Amino acid sequence: MAAGATVHTFEITLADVDRGVYEEVSLRVARHPSETAAFMMTRVLAFCLEHQEGIAFSEGIATADEPAIVVRDLTGALVAWIEVGAPDAERLHRGSCAADRTAVYTHREPAKLLASWEGKRIHRREGVALHSFDRAFIDAAAALVERRNAATVSVTERHLYLELNGTSIDTAICDHPLT
Repeated sequence: MAAGATVHTFEITLADVDRGVYEEVSLRVARHPSETAAFMMTRVLAFCLEHQEGIAFSEGIATADEPAIVVRDLTGALVAWIEVGAPDAERLHRGSCAADRTAVYTHREPAKLLASWEGKRIHRREGVALHSFDRAFIDAAAALVERRNAATVSVTERHLYLELNGTSIDTAICDHPLT
């Protein structure tokens, strides 16, 4: 954990109907002083939406060669490279070469992100998934975050319902193809 990081805990009841994932998830999230609350909340939601055996947060800014979230199989091999925010095309290329699956979750303007990748080399570009959340939803969720958090995350038909510390908000999960 980085010096000066603030640790937030999340006790999450996850019900992802779209994928058939129903879990109780306990997370300890180290938020670096340079990380915004919106970025941290996007990271937590990406973890939930990608939840499977072998998922973990990377070491964050301490390891520039890893994404925000990794999924490894039982042998330790990298299965999924999950970025958060606005990674550059080079990171996506490296992730797509290294893992079977690459995804990006962003709270930023997806059109600008797609434009920044246009014409750049990205391995298996058509297989990279870009998912976005409405900025107002992420800002509202970030405003609800405390040091200790109780949350329910439900997903059905690509719509995310979040109850965080007693307040309910929701948004569509938008998928954007890389062409």
